[in-house]
Amino acid sequence: MPIHHTRAGAVLACAAALTLSGLTATGVLAAQPAAAATPAGYQNVRINEVTSSNTDTVELYNAGSAPVSISGWKMSDDSFSQQAFSPSSTTLPAGGFVTFDSPKGLGDADKLVIYTADGTVVDRVEWATGAAKPAMARCGGDGTGAWVTKTASTTFGGPNTAGCPAPGTAASRVRINEVTSNGADTVELYNGGTSAVSIGSLRYVDADTGHSPVTVSSSSPSTTTIPAGGYATFASGLGLGDNDSLLLLDAGGTTIDSVTWATDGAKPSDERCADGTGWFRTSTTATLGGANSCAGGDAGGGGGQGGQLSGGGGALTSGCAPEAPSGTGATPSGVLAWPGGADVMIADNVCAFTTSTGPEGRDVSGLAFDPADASVLWAVKNKNWLFKLVKSNGKWVPDPSWSATGRQIRFAGGSGEPDSEGLTVGGNGHLYITSERDNTANTAPRDTVMEFDPAATGPTLTPIREWDMTAQFPQLDTGSKDDANLGFEGVGFVPDSWLTANGWVDPRTGAAYDPADYPLHGSGLFFAGLEYDGTLHVYGLNSDGSFTTLGTVATGKRSVMDVAFDAVTGRIVATCDNTCGETHTFLKVGAGGAIVPDVTYTNPAVMPADNLEGFALAPASACVNGSREAVWSDDGIYGFGSGSSSYGHALYSGTFPC
Repeated sequence: MPIHHTRAGAVLACAAALTLSGLTATGVLAAQPAAAATPAGYQNVRINEVTSSNTDTVELYNAGSAPVSISGWKMSDDSFSQQAFSPSSTTLPAGGFVTFDSPKGLGDADKLVIYTADGTVVDRVEWATGAAKPAMARCGGDGTGAWVTKTASTTFGGPNTAGCPAPGTAASRVRINEVTSNGADTVELYNGGTSAVSIGSLRYVDADTGHSPVTVSSSSPSTTTIPAGGYATFASGLGLGDNDSLLLLDAGGTTIDSVTWATDGAKPSDERCADGTGWFRTSTTATLGGANSCAGGDAGGGGGQGGQLSGGGGALTSGCAPEAPSGTGATPSGVLAWPGGADVMIADNVCAFTTSTGPEGRDVSGLAFDPADASVLWAVKNKNWLFKLVKSNGKWVPDPSWSATGRQIRFAGGSGEPDSEGLTVGGNGHLYITSERDNTANTAPRDTVMEFDPAATGPTLTPIREWDMTAQFPQLDTGSKDDANLGFEGVGFVPDSWLTANGWVDPRTGAAYDPADYPLHGSGLFFAGLEYDGTLHVYGLNSDGSFTTLGTVATGKRSVMDVAFDAVTGRIVATCDNTCGETHTFLKVGAGGAIVPDVTYTNPAVMPADNLEGFALAPASACVNGSREAVWSDDGIYGFGSGSSSYGHALYSGTFPC
């Protein structure tokens, strides 16, 4: 487990939002289908920013996990019927933005309604005099935040963070928290502020543009205040149905909050998980007047960025001791939302990785799918143990035919206890594992790559070859075990075919990479990630035990915890835990022949903000309905903390696009 420094060159981290609830047996829930003739995912599209000045511009945001076609969509204001608009793109990517200029003028005390091509209402916002000048934007989260008048320039085409003021009026902390549309149409509001809020003058309206807003105080029961952290419920007199919306307006007509749902979305309940802050999702149990259960149901409700995390269970075994995460800092700018499914499941049994050198059960780090067999997941524990995992009842468990308890690994010659952090499968099917020190002498670095044959027999594995790069990193050799612990955290095998096809320039020669220049290196190169500064170090590992260094790659991260090559996207993936906001940077070969960052994604919002040191994407052979499995490992098995269902678990499973 890494120890994160606060000195120069040390790393940052951040916490991520979290919720706990149920999942289907497969662990991943599909969104409810929208009504016929409406594009998939339309309910995840939100109006995100609008101006009503000389150029009346509108920004839409896709809060879902898949692209949405907005071809043929229309808009209206308070004075004209639906009219087509010309967006900057007819496809709205997941976590992305599209802008357009209004075909009709937008003015003071106006409203904006967005429709699909068949007339289904997608989202709506209303504003009072001058509110959309210079811009109204959702602040506190794209697609979810409260509508406020921005104090700085517009941010069309990007996140709304810039120019968003600090939280303003107390009413801006009031959110729609739960809605039912099953005949007893009920609305629940939640006050996320620290003081009571007067809500008697607030109004609400549904997706029927012929309906006039209704005041909360005139509804039954009449409600005029919400205490801090409290709830207010009332019956909707408007009638709420399938494919509907609900908007909460202030006294001046400006939208405070809204939710849109698809067919059966609010039956029996659409609820925020967590209260007041999370995305809406459909629940099988209504909890009006109290904390949302977030139990059962699916992610088909409005907002679309819900998601659940469940599984787990079981009690901690004797000696099993989870450890809270270390190293907390901020998420880098320009990071995109997780492009895969919003739902995640716990994917191992509680305290499954206790060993003789690690009875506390912690320290599972590197992960790698076997590219030749997607049913096999390799995992390495930095207390010198290797596991071959297979699926059983939806969980990744040790393959009993290989070893039901894992196999211990040693350095060359059978000595020591490698602090084994990174793992990859080479072109020859062998396992290549990095170590950053010997746990029996942990104040000195030992940055090596070891090659193991998984077909070897016996309870202990000794490397066929070992390449020692320790001398390249004198900054880690200070006599401090903390510095020695900042070495090789991950490694990925990158095939020569990808490097040559993409025109990678060999830093040693300044010319196009030619594998023939390195006749003993095999069929690809190894990219080892250094936790110390987030760089990737490129090596040709030669069959005679020597190695060739082929430069370094800047990932743009302050630290790297795992490295992989993903053949599906054609990218090298550098993963960082809460040190850099639980993010994954996909790198490509740029126009100049250098390997450069392409895009960075966060984890799904339901994931805990822990030392998630391992990350693996299943190969193309595992793709089903356009998705494949993604797996994370929690080095500290901390989950969401003591008492949570994730406490004591190391592995999490979600989905990523194919």
